[in-house]
Amino acid sequence: MEAHTGDRLLVHGRTVGQHDRVAEIIEVLGDGGSPPYRIRFDDGHEHLMSPGPDSVVQRRDAPEDGQPR
Repeated sequence: MEAHTGDRLLVHGRTVGQHDRVAEIIEVLGDGGSPPYRIRFDDGHEHLMSPGPDSVVQRRDAPEDGQPR
């Protein structure tokens, strides 16, 4: 997984009824864009996270529909 400051991290819900969450990556602490990442959710909470297989990095310059250009 590779990310850059300003990218979004989509964390899929792990159980039925749990919604996906989206956070902004505000700091990349690993080498070459690798985790861990400091992230900020819409409600203002910040976390240090090493995302697992239930997470996807959405590039800052990607189109809104998620399709490649």
